[in-house]
Amino acid sequence: MGRIYKGLFSSATDIGKIRISNEDRAAVLTNYCGDVFLIICDGMGGQNKGDYASKMAIDSLTESFRKKRKTPFLLTKFWLKRALSHANSIIFEEATTKPLYTGMGTTCVAVYIQGEKMAIANIGDSRAYSYAFGRLKRLTTDQTYVDYLYRTGKIKSEERDTSPDRHVLMNALGIYPSCSPDIHGQPYNGEAILCCSDGLYNNVSESEIRAVLSTDDRPDQKVMSLIAEANGNGGSDNIGIAYWEAVNHD
Repeated sequence: MGRIYKGLFSSATDIGKIRISNEDRAAVLTNYCGDVFLIICDGMGGQNKGDYASKMAIDSLTESFRKKRKTPFLLTKFWLKRALSHANSIIFEEATTKPLYTGMGTTCVAVYIQGEKMAIANIGDSRAYSYAFGRLKRLTTDQTYVDYLYRTGKIKSEERDTSPDRHVLMNALGIYPSCSPDIHGQPYNGEAILCCSDGLYNNVSESEIRAVLSTDDRPDQKVMSLIAEANGNGGSDNIGIAYWEAVNHD
């Protein structure tokens, strides 16, 4: 039997310094099997739309996780795809049947840790990182127009942060009848896992994130320190963070 990691976790969102509503949602869940599920959703569509879409996504994924049975890792990856598809369907239906919510959607990044493996799913531009031994590693690729231009050689790396199209999403939950998340699996060796919305990484550099995660603070203290850093650097958007830190294993 593989190792089952135990740990501490925390999640929080903050409105930031500019926005008039908080459209971010964050959660970290565990179950009796020792599985860990981190989720970040960053709503889009404006006040009353974005926050509703992200809440619907979090609620749907949370409910799916609570009903999930113990499965081999390969089936867990399929479960994750189905759970995201279900969340997409209920958001899309609400957006297409109720005029108040027309055009709403949400990004979603989720990490499912199951023993010595983890599945990472991404829709939009929220991100997941791993942290271990002083190294912060990005686990997701932004699904944005600018990143598409970069990957196809149309622009250079340094142009991504200054492009006027850098916030244009190529994908989101609830925008289309079906969704196409990026999902991949990889080994898990006890690294700390950080999921966040763009309100964090657009205001806090990777070196600043590493500095916070390298401290001996509790996970909840690290999360609040990152939020304080983002707001101290302008707080240009809502900030959503979900953080897991393994402390030992059986």
